[in-house]
Amino acid sequence: MFSPEGPTLRELAVQALSSVEHGYDLLAPKFDHTPYRTPDRVLDAVASALADLGPFGAGLDLCCGTGAGVDVLSRVCRDRVTGVDFSAGMLAVARQRAVPAGPAVSWVRADARALPFGPAFDLVVSFGAFGHFLPRELPGLFGQVRSVLRPGGCFAFPVVAPPRPGSLGYWTLLGFDAAMRVRNALWRPP
Repeated sequence: MFSPEGPTLRELAVQALSSVEHGYDLLAPKFDHTPYRTPDRVLDAVASALADLGPFGAGLDLCCGTGAGVDVLSRVCRDRVTGVDFSAGMLAVARQRAVPAGPAVSWVRADARALPFGPAFDLVVSFGAFGHFLPRELPGLFGQVRSVLRPGGCFAFPVVAPPRPGSLGYWTLLGFDAAMRVRNALWRPP
């Protein structure tokens, strides 16, 4: 499930016991070697679907992590692409990645719940970040997305089918959820 370049069980435990922001700062250098990174097949499918709707002018990858979604935007946007994340560690890794030829790419450290942009984007994408937001935060999050979209803009957020019950992926996610619930019951990091 993890490659040799990925985090150790101890590193994952430290990450899990940290705040979301600090946890991702710690995990960032090895994040692309975990099953938590959006798979290339999903990224390619989204790029293909969006290509049929575009081309778009400016694109925003919301909660961009190490920048895999920025690669998708670079394929379907003409003018510029922006990745936004609140983890400085994830943004540092994203800045080091080789970005494909295409529009100019910028990286912004910000909270998705308080985006520092006006209506400047034709397309916003987000890959796998919604699990970090409480259900009561989602209307505000979607309101932020709407506020940065130009009229007629598009918000794309692929949803992958859950793992098959009993599979290794199923037990991994169940174990992670259980660990987070225990952690939050005992101590809720900021």
